[in-house]
Amino acid sequence: MRATTQPKEKEKVLIDDRGMLDLPFLILTLLLVTIGVIMMFSASYARAYTDEGDSAFYFWKQLRFALIGIAGMYAASRFNYQLWRPISLFLAAGCFVLLLLTPIIGTESGGATRWITLPGLGQFQPSEVAKLAVVLLFANMISNFREKMETFRYGVLPFAGVLAVTAGLLALEPHLSATLIICATGAVMMFLGGTPKKWFLIGLGVALVGAALYLAIFPYAAARLESWRDPFSDPSDSGLQLVQSLYAIGSGGLMGLGFGKSRQKYLYLPEEHNDYIFAIVCEELGFIGAVVIILLFVLLIVRGFLIAQRARDRFGTLVAAGLSTLLALQVFFNIGVVTNFLPSTGISLPFFSYGGTALMMQLGEMGIILNISRNTKRNLQQVREATP
Repeated sequence: MRATTQPKEKEKVLIDDRGMLDLPFLILTLLLVTIGVIMMFSASYARAYTDEGDSAFYFWKQLRFALIGIAGMYAASRFNYQLWRPISLFLAAGCFVLLLLTPIIGTESGGATRWITLPGLGQFQPSEVAKLAVVLLFANMISNFREKMETFRYGVLPFAGVLAVTAGLLALEPHLSATLIICATGAVMMFLGGTPKKWFLIGLGVALVGAALYLAIFPYAAARLESWRDPFSDPSDSGLQLVQSLYAIGSGGLMGLGFGKSRQKYLYLPEEHNDYIFAIVCEELGFIGAVVIILLFVLLIVRGFLIAQRARDRFGTLVAAGLSTLLALQVFFNIGVVTNFLPSTGISLPFFSYGGTALMMQLGEMGIILNISRNTKRNLQQVREATP
């Protein structure tokens, strides 16, 4: 009798998801989104008034994106994460098709074609969906291959193929930042999955060769590298963003100028409400405020990895770890670029930078991690004990 009822109990737990979600992770996410929307309003104030005649134009749009994203996060937290596993391949294939169509039917902006305009819905960025799709696909593949991950045929070749195709499609836009983030996230997941270390050294060599070719093929990338090395050599053109960003960070000092009192946002700093919003954060909130925000991100990322560690199965562990890595890389690269620690790559700051696709996708990804937190081993035990 017990042998027949036990599988039913497990299946019931799988479908119901009655475990408690990770409250600290949820609070940190909502806190960062709230701060991000408020800071985006301050950073975009002058730009919105100049471009749209309404100083709150970008704020209202971002607030709408945030509310839709939070609703999506809630829905994802109730959608059992294991159901992503059978559809991961179809999701990735759909993203490849969208990435292929983007340079053909997409909207050009700033010398790149990264957005597809949807009638009545606005612009949509397929690369943001591709980030999630690669994480889910890799988690599924690693879970399926298991012990075979130590072999080249299963632990390297299929993953390298997916990354090569993704990088090739993104190069058509071109979109270097998304390429770097997806490839780095994929490499971390392969490492966690058991791919031998020697292949990462070979992959690093291939990446360096690819970077050299990229700089040779796309002149704008070489120009960005040169402006990173010495932004003050051309402060009115190629080094403009970095110079103005450093001015903003420096003028903030320890305590900042105060919320809403940034000077650089008055059309001195390009992309002040998007990729370079962290410079405005530093200017208005100062060193202390910037450190607090960085610590909130660190706590959220660490909490994500703890959820991954406690997940009930390999797929859940890999998905939570992959999405946490994705978040960590985007935060690191954005702050590194804004502070001139890294060359400019056009990476937005999660939850802060203006953009509907990115914000809604990021909140949806946090919802997936929250669902995994409902299904930790401890929660499963509590649900089983409460099940009649």
